Amino acid sequence: MFLTLRELAFARGRFALMGAVVALIAVLMVLLSGLSVGLVNDGVSGLQKLPVTSLAFERGVPTDSAFSRSVVDSAAVARWAERDGVTDAAPLGNTLVNAKSDRGTEIDLALFGVQPGSFVDPDPAQGARLGSAPHEIVVSATAIDAGLRLGDTVTLDRIGTELTVVGVLDGQHTFGHVDVGYVPLRTWQEIRAGAGPGDPVPAHAYDEITAVALRTAPGTDLAAGDEAAGTASMTLEESFGASPGYTAETATRGMIQVFLYAISALVVGAFFTVLVIQRKPEIAVLRAMGAATGYVLRDSLLQSAVLLVVSTVVGVAAGVAAGAGLSATPMPFALDLGAVGVAALLLVALGMVGAAVAVLRVTRVDPLTALGGNR
Repeated sequence: MFLTLRELAFARGRFALMGAVVALIAVLMVLLSGLSVGLVNDGVSGLQKLPVTSLAFERGVPTDSAFSRSVVDSAAVARWAERDGVTDAAPLGNTLVNAKSDRGTEIDLALFGVQPGSFVDPDPAQGARLGSAPHEIVVSATAIDAGLRLGDTVTLDRIGTELTVVGVLDGQHTFGHVDVGYVPLRTWQEIRAGAGPGDPVPAHAYDEITAVALRTAPGTDLAAGDEAAGTASMTLEESFGASPGYTAETATRGMIQVFLYAISALVVGAFFTVLVIQRKPEIAVLRAMGAATGYVLRDSLLQSAVLLVVSTVVGVAAGVAAGAGLSATPMPFALDLGAVGVAALLLVALGMVGAAVAVLRVTRVDPLTALGGNR
């Protein structure tokens, strides 16, 4: 008799209310997924686009703050370049600065010091690559969105070093929620030492870098290379945790997602528990007419599946529409169809788990007792 399918049409208001709750949870999941992807991109997109397989930092440096604390002797680059399986090795510097353009635009920059012509020297989408001039900078497209322009002169706070914008990278390149700018390694070393125009630069400053950027073949023994070079290597993905705030942000987002999934299962389970209790007499009639327990269970789970799938599709569509609007704002938000799909499938799956626990009450329905019989 398909009792539960008939109920979907008869009790439209009740199921519409439950469907609205599931749809809102789906909207939250889509928005949280977009926020997670956006925050990751805003935190480490500059690292994600580095053409490296691993980074070798100072030995013993804290892994959660390696970029800000690591100081590696530049001689380590040559030691790494001699290792078997290492196809490329180049120096890499990193530091955060505040700056202001000659047109009055204030901006924070994550300066990446690279050797011009090395494999980590980026090829810009507009303008030119870093050349022989010492005070050049190639910035990310998001820095252009913030107000910089090709040809602008950027002056660093405190030390007064002037950098000329000669190139613009394609897409987002950020580090720790700050726009990335590539400068010649020697210029970066002077900036890190705090030396402004005309100031003396300590000799040791030109021997110090943040890390050795590596491109290695699969199976390369990084531990042996670290032993020879006196460094501590991380894969590119592992190095994300060394960027400012990345570990704390991802842990927080993960906890929020876990609680949201748990809440969705509990909400759906509670709704269907109440529904099963309310239709206990109808289930008893079906059982008295000879319907097997398995049939009634399948009928109830089919109702749950219809409600969850339809509501999730509506909620995901609404969330994607809202996310498209948020993507055009300064908020770090980016829709990823894969992440959205996983979130939708988890919502349906966990909702079905909650519904399955609820409809197990069907197996304990006694036709005689439910119909008011005494024996």
